[in-house]
Amino acid sequence: QVQLVESGGGLVQAGGSLRLSCRASTTISAFTMGWFRQAAGKQRELVANIGRDASSNYADTVKGRFTISRDNVKRTVYLQMNSLKPEDTAVYYCNAQEYYTKSLSWGQGTQVTVSS
Repeated sequence: QVQLVESGGGLVQAGGSLRLSCRASTTISAFTMGWFRQAAGKQRELVANIGRDASSNYADTVKGRFTISRDNVKRTVYLQMNSLKPEDTAVYYCNAQEYYTKSLSWGQGTQVTVSS
């Protein structure tokens, strides 16, 4: 399994920005990388993911506000979050799925809190 370490969470006012980072313990070139989030009392949901070819997908709720990117040399995936809303408050988790084996790895999560 890949070890994933997230960072960059915190407390921000509505309308503000945060940039989350997720560093992997190994090369990520063979992985689809994703960001998920789980708000209190709710199920974990996909926020965005990015394929090996850098193609990306976004949840409708974050389209136009969030941008996912990857740097394979740094073994890191990023989530730039702009125009944050209180409903974006959640624990954000990084996820890696290996292309060939489909094995999944998760980070420990980072808290994002958006105040109104």
